[in-house]
Amino acid sequence: APRPDGPGAGPRVTLGAVAPEVLGLVNEMLGEGEVSIRVDGERTYRIQESVFTGLWRVCALDGEGRLADDWLEAGPLPSVVVEAARASAASAPPLVNVPAGAMNSPALLTELGSQMSARRDGDAAHVINLTLFPMTPEDHVVMEQALPNGPVAMISRGFGNCHITSTSLRDVWRVQYFNSMKTLILNTVEVVGVPAVALAAPEDLVESRERLGELIAWLDESDAGAVAH
Repeated sequence: APRPDGPGAGPRVTLGAVAPEVLGLVNEMLGEGEVSIRVDGERTYRIQESVFTGLWRVCALDGEGRLADDWLEAGPLPSVVVEAARASAASAPPLVNVPAGAMNSPALLTELGSQMSARRDGDAAHVINLTLFPMTPEDHVVMEQALPNGPVAMISRGFGNCHITSTSLRDVWRVQYFNSMKTLILNTVEVVGVPAVALAAPEDLVESRERLGELIAWLDESDAGAVAH
């Protein structure tokens, strides 16, 4: 399967010119899968994974919030997500003032900077588990200043309720897991092209392709039967 941070987009089918009655059928068949994505910035996107893992509905909105483009894209993740996350991302953490009372945040930022400088596309994720470190209020302030949110926000419901947010740093993501009471139970920073929790696994992509093939064959048979009668 192609890497989500590799060049080019996956196969696409444009839906902008599809007749409303056909589009309604498409919407019904696709349903909603586990991952929802919002991309804000120069261009706004609302993206929903379908019930077919790795098949994404991508809606681009204009400055007035109106639908400007609409397509289906197959792959681990729509290409616009990584493009937007990287568009203005910095290659190293910024210098921030470290207030008295900060304990672990300076060391965490040093580790983060080292990982960013050594990273190459395709490398395995480096995960910094903030849950394991005693963090003072001042530490949290430092981390917020060094890692402000980027343009991409994802929610994956396949692993409980997981929020994945890009940051202002290239290939640096916040990944937070919440329980059913909406309590934060795992708080991490991942240095990676895209966190694995957001991606369709290769075996799921194969299964989705087979299921889509079966659906298309069934639709063809139904159309043929309708014409015959």
